Amino acid sequence: MKKLFSFLFLILFFAACAGNDGTELTIEIDAETPQDEFFANLLELCDNTFVGESTYPVDPPHEELGDVELRATIATCTEVEVRIPFHAGEDESRTFVFSRSDEGLHLRHDHRYPDGSQHDITDYGGWANDQGTSTRQYFEADDQTVEMIPEAETNVWMIELQMEEGMLIYNLERHGEPRFRAELEKVQD
Repeated sequence: MKKLFSFLFLILFFAACAGNDGTELTIEIDAETPQDEFFANLLELCDNTFVGESTYPVDPPHEELGDVELRATIATCTEVEVRIPFHAGEDESRTFVFSRSDEGLHLRHDHRYPDGSQHDITDYGGWANDQGTSTRQYFEADDQTVEMIPEAETNVWMIELQMEEGMLIYNLERHGEPRFRAELEKVQD
């Protein structure tokens, strides 16, 4: 009997440690709000990669994203955080970080130099407002963002997950006008 319990413990232990080695990692959350449902959908997409391009690179600060392949991998998933490295060609400096807390759902942009140190402009983003759905959320610039980048006071980031079509859309508006948009398709295994 003792051996049986030890054996079961080992099975449970190794199952709990499953992750990026090709085995399934399942995290279940109570989805009580559209933000929770959106986060649960992100978790469903963990370990998936999306590739695409900028479809609206008109704004000069985003021109460097206009002519390169954009790649997002939903790489790190826990019950409270999802990290999505976002590569623009060879530039691997960006990571989208979705955090779930009692306050709601938060998006921040983590920018790093190649040596891993933080950019001067990093960790900006905002909280999801109440207009979102299980597949689309709108994140309005938070106080930290406004303090860091005053002209971003009206920023709204929209992230859309088209689950059946296998699409990830990142859209930024400022002053109610389009500023940047990227459309990425899920890479098939």
